[in-house]
Amino acid sequence: MSDDLHLQLRAELDDLGRRGLRRETVLDGCVDGLDFGSNDYLRLSRDPEIADAMIAAVREYGVGGRSARLLKGGSPLHEQCEAALAEWLGAEAALLFPSGYQANVGLVSAMVGRGDAIISDRENHASLIDAARLSRARIYVHEHCDLADLERALRAASGARRRLVLTEGVFSMSGDLAPLAEIDELCRKYDAWLIVDEAHSVGVLGERGRGAWDLASVPPQDRLLARVVTGGKALGVAGALVAGSVTVREQLIHRARSFLFTTAPPPSLAGGLLAAIARCQKADAERESVLARAQQLASLLGMPAPAAAIVPVLVGDADLAVQLAKQLAAAGFYAPAVRPPTVAVGASGLRAVCHADHRSEDVERLASVLKQHRSQAACVPVEPPVASVPATCILGTDTGVGKTVVSAILLRAARTVGNARYWKPVQTGDDDDTRTVAQLAAAESGALLPNHLSFALPASPHAAAAVEGRSVSLTDLQGVLRGHRSDHSSSHVLLEFAGGLLVPLSLDPLVTQADWLAGMDAQVVLVARSGLGTLNHTMLTIEALQARRLRPAALFLVGEPHPSNRATLAETSGVAHIYEVSHWDDVTTARIDAWLADNDVVRLFRG
Repeated sequence: MSDDLHLQLRAELDDLGRRGLRRETVLDGCVDGLDFGSNDYLRLSRDPEIADAMIAAVREYGVGGRSARLLKGGSPLHEQCEAALAEWLGAEAALLFPSGYQANVGLVSAMVGRGDAIISDRENHASLIDAARLSRARIYVHEHCDLADLERALRAASGARRRLVLTEGVFSMSGDLAPLAEIDELCRKYDAWLIVDEAHSVGVLGERGRGAWDLASVPPQDRLLARVVTGGKALGVAGALVAGSVTVREQLIHRARSFLFTTAPPPSLAGGLLAAIARCQKADAERESVLARAQQLASLLGMPAPAAAIVPVLVGDADLAVQLAKQLAAAGFYAPAVRPPTVAVGASGLRAVCHADHRSEDVERLASVLKQHRSQAACVPVEPPVASVPATCILGTDTGVGKTVVSAILLRAARTVGNARYWKPVQTGDDDDTRTVAQLAAAESGALLPNHLSFALPASPHAAAAVEGRSVSLTDLQGVLRGHRSDHSSSHVLLEFAGGLLVPLSLDPLVTQADWLAGMDAQVVLVARSGLGTLNHTMLTIEALQARRLRPAALFLVGEPHPSNRATLAETSGVAHIYEVSHWDDVTTARIDAWLADNDVVRLFRG
């Protein structure tokens, strides 16, 4: 590793620190305070029967898994705990993985691939998100627990070979319950299959702790393909099991790379899980206590009753969330802050988790401390974070589609609600888009930020720079943008890309504009031609955005109106706001204002 890379990595860590996003490992027993942070819901991690089972497994089968399961790894306990889990959940079979992350990655990638479609809840766990990306299936992201948006995504995916819906039973951050019966009904309607990650529901919900799917009481002929049960939460051990049909298990054995190419979990883990599955089914009193304490805490905080053990306490600002967690620690509670990328920007807070051994008076005291410090935090002025000014990125499906005119429209609209500024990071060719935007939007010089780079050749940034013996540095572009967004005299930064999303900024290493956008935390506005070819170009660009967990806030179709194309994109793109801009013979500020009077673009910049 070169010294330069060390410096770059240190700068990235320092930036995380400035934004309140630095993390560190926390060891059990090294942190004082009553535990309201871990996922040991039923407190089985210290259960004597489970501990004895793990010790006995070590003595009989040794300490290691030795090799992969297909190469004589593991022990008879592995298949025994799989059979016990399947019997408990009413499934035909199960398969043990070393972790929940590996289970999700292996399961999803074994079920779908190129030509298939994945429909994923926006708040799904990172392991499901990564599993979807690694599968190479097309990804459709729907709004959190939004059945109408899920149906929209299922319709859009109707041409895929297979459709796979991914959801959590109880969501790990928000703690709410997925509407599984309704999701299953939509899966039947659109010939899709369902995977439910039961990490935070099995052991806590349902008869004998059988989870959210059991609680949903879905009628026969369901579309459930598999459930994932992690062993390190309510079960108190580690690892994870996928429960499904015998066919699903066999498919995993043949195609789940995170099963095939990893050493088997140690026999002690399998033995511990076998004992934990038996113990968990009898833990009705512990389940009742967990749910009662969680409902008590939510009630004391004036919040809706939670679905299971997780009570999310929204703060908003990451620094404030960290400070609140420190204040709780000083009062004798461990309840760590959750911050981006675990949650969305602006959604930082605490994730209070109730356990079976919490007393009513513990919860009352926690609620009292939380209410006290939350009210104090609301009165403390907070210095805006370095990159707090919102940004909107205007990109096209390709070059010459009308991005600059749309940029002028957006600047004109944004400046009716604040001091928005326009920025063209990389200008190629003789045209000066900044000057054009200034003229069309009647914007004074203070509304325009200088180009970072300008090249004479009208070509892709990497090619235009190479002709002049220069280069485009993503690090430099990121730094300049951070500077613009830390200037709080601006209310909004509008930046116009050069050409399409996948246009290269450099070839060695390959860096595209998509790479910059993916880490930018910006609203996306997509500009496309309205006529022939727009369906293909637009949907390919949206697919590339979705692969990076991005969705356009608005789509502008420029040219002669094409009702069929607009209707098709409204049905399939998932973009909430679609605008049509005709080719004007003479583009003027007055014409833009007249168009804005008939089209509510300002809503993109409110709030």
